[in-house]
Amino acid sequence: MTRKLGQQGFSMVELLTVIAVMGIVAIMAFPSITRGTEAIRLTTAGRSVAQSVAVAKMRAASSFTRARVFANLDSNTYAIQIWDRVNNKWVTEGGTNPLGYGVVYGVGGVAAPPPNTQVALAQSSACTDDLGVAIGGTACIVFNSRGIPIDNAGAPTGDNALYVTNGIGVFGTTLTATPLVRLWWSPSSSTAWVRQ
Repeated sequence: MTRKLGQQGFSMVELLTVIAVMGIVAIMAFPSITRGTEAIRLTTAGRSVAQSVAVAKMRAASSFTRARVFANLDSNTYAIQIWDRVNNKWVTEGGTNPLGYGVVYGVGGVAAPPPNTQVALAQSSACTDDLGVAIGGTACIVFNSRGIPIDNAGAPTGDNALYVTNGIGVFGTTLTATPLVRLWWSPSSSTAWVRQ
């Protein structure tokens, strides 16, 4: 191919070099993008669980009945449930929500609960069925008709919490008996809780 005077372009070698450099930069950036996506998924799951706890608290008080956040620890899902006083059963409102890809219930390597919350680091006690029998692989935060967190016997408690992790960080939603809903974060490799 002949070139006219003043006409310029890139050779095939130059184009392949640029493409190779762009590929190397993309490969180097991929882990950062992946970590950022994992952090967003964990943050979204942690905040969603905390919001559901706050909504359940309001629903209990506004409906003058019990309400709870039902966490299925095995399937990594959660739902808001309201006690139907007429039919004596728990009814799920708004469907069941997944935590998100790569996010599970757990505490990673964290050894102690957030300050001034629980005595020992643990998920809330197991949910009960309509007859009051504990359901394995679950955790519940239950509110009475005044929006006060209660245990399975109906006594006020401030020892409720739900923890989610992706192996990098842990988000914890805790409740006091007053009932103050708090959201915490810690790296999963150590106990370093920061209130969100």
